[in-house]
Amino acid sequence: MAVKIRLKRMGAKKSPFYRIVVADSRSPRDGRYIEIVGTYNPVANPAVVDINEDLVLQWLKNGAKPSDTVRNLLSNQGIMEKFHIAKNSK
Repeated sequence: MAVKIRLKRMGAKKSPFYRIVVADSRSPRDGRYIEIVGTYNPVANPAVVDINEDLVLQWLKNGAKPSDTVRNLLSNQGIMEKFHIAKNSK
């Protein structure tokens, strides 16, 4: 089973709100997911990103692949750097 960390769109028309979820890559964008690991609100000024760092690092360690947008959000939060340091220190 290929697992991805990606965005699930919520909110009303023209005011998006996203949940950052861990899901099977074959499930639809807003379909079934395994676990919620954070939220992203691009409408707020500045954009609000709330991520459970421990859960994300655990899923990355288990082989989950982040989507491009989620990878950028994780990089801005410094989580990808922590993951690469932990991965290369072994």
